[in-house]
Amino acid sequence: MNQPRIAVLLPCYNEEAAIAQTIAGFRDALPGAAIYVYDNNSRDRTVEVARAAGAVVRSERMQGKGNVVRRMFADVDADVYVMADGDATYDAKAAPKMVARLLDDGLDMVVGIRVHEAVEAYRRGHVLGNRLMTGILARLFGRTFTDIFSGYRAFSRRFVKSFPVLSGGFEIETEISVHALELKMPVGEVETPYFARPEGSASKLNTYRDGLRILSTIITLYRIERPMLFFGLIGGLLALIAVLLAIPLAITYAQTGLVPRFPTAILATGLTILASLSGTAGLILDTVVRGRREVRRLAYLAVPGPST
Repeated sequence: MNQPRIAVLLPCYNEEAAIAQTIAGFRDALPGAAIYVYDNNSRDRTVEVARAAGAVVRSERMQGKGNVVRRMFADVDADVYVMADGDATYDAKAAPKMVARLLDDGLDMVVGIRVHEAVEAYRRGHVLGNRLMTGILARLFGRTFTDIFSGYRAFSRRFVKSFPVLSGGFEIETEISVHALELKMPVGEVETPYFARPEGSASKLNTYRDGLRILSTIITLYRIERPMLFFGLIGGLLALIAVLLAIPLAITYAQTGLVPRFPTAILATGLTILASLSGTAGLILDTVVRGRREVRRLAYLAVPGPST
């Protein structure tokens, strides 16, 4: 059978110190693959170094990794896609194993689980944040991945061409994970070493800023994908507050036949109305989301799946 076309996708921003090493590593690991470097307004010599190393270099002017991934997925045509960062932190030697797992098991995505030894490779704050966000994702969506923030992934064509990228920044990995979970795609994981950046290369991540953006993305996706539970929880909370406010009023009315605290009564009534509206909105949006999910599933099935 024909060998699958493999594309290596490397989003880059100021990676002059590491991009040549990254390209060389993937060329050795996947000799027949096409290597694409997508530059995101680098202010150093990333573009020149990548071209000299033999990669196909393209640019995306909208700043942010999510915008780069959207452009890469739209432009590049292949059967298997391997996405990594251009900072030489991911082990290119693991790529053949990830591709083989994708094809042999008929998966749509294989995530490279980062296994690190050097403290410089993966800061403690990032480890804690990863575990926290992974737990939140498991609570919200029922299942999750070991390393939801890993940027080292292998995709099938079916995944790439049916994924509507909406994120603009580093929260793209979270969106990718949620997309796979929502459509119940067959996925897998492969452990891979994670190295410290080479000298002269600096991380673009901000632990707290990017962590808040990722948490916001999870909450937004939960609101969009689970509206009945999201708005039902809000409605239940409002209804509970209304009941707690109404109990003393009901007791006073039963004893005296009077309602002396009109502002409280009006507040309780308003909260009850809001609770009902929230529940109704959840029911309506749940129906809309179900229809939209069916359309996304059909778009996903319209693309041929992975095969050897």
